[in-house]
This record gives sequence, C-alpha cells and structure tokens, in this order.
Amino acid sequence: MRTYYVYILRCFDGTFYTGVTNDIERRYNEHCAGEDPGSYTHSRRPLRLVYVGEFPGPDEAIAFEKRLKGWSHKKKRAFAERDWPLLHRLAVGGRVVSRE
Repeated sequence: MRTYYVYILRCFDGTFYTGVTNDIERRYNEHCAGEDPGSYTHSRRPLRLVYVGEFPGPDEAIAFEKRLKGWSHKKKRAFAERDWPLLHRLAVGGRVVSRE
C-alpha cells in the first residue's frame, strides 16, 4: 500500500501552502525549484516545510488537507508552530489577540 502525505509549507511572505502528495521529497523539491510559474508558491520562495503527516490512503489525506485549508491563518500558524494551547483556543472559538 502506498503512503500519502499532507504537508504545509511556510512561504517567505508568511503565508502557508497546504498540499497532498505520495512523494514528499519530490514534491517539496518541485516547489522549491519553482517548476510551475503559475503556482501559489512560485513567487513566495524560499519555502520551509513545517508539517508532514502520513496517511494510509489518498481519501484520508485529501480529507485532512481540505480540513486544513479551511483553517484561518492564525490556526494554521499555531498548528505549524505546535502551539497546542493556542490551537485549542482557536478550535473552540476563544478570542485571541493577534501576535502579528
């Protein structure tokens, strides 16, 4: 069975890109090389890989990717920085003062 990965890249401008792949090393290298001039990450390099999660199949990976893509920037940042208390507050709708 093939492993699938959900990944988050932190872009140079502070934004996040979330994607799914079955080859994380190849996909990260493609983003870093800027192979697709029309892609979101092309003009936002350099990039940093801040999260990789493994999934047993494409359906699970795609479902988690969609969930992450629906999150706010603050929630994605808390997840990427492993700030679990902040992530919990954001998940339950707690008010958070901006750290930006």
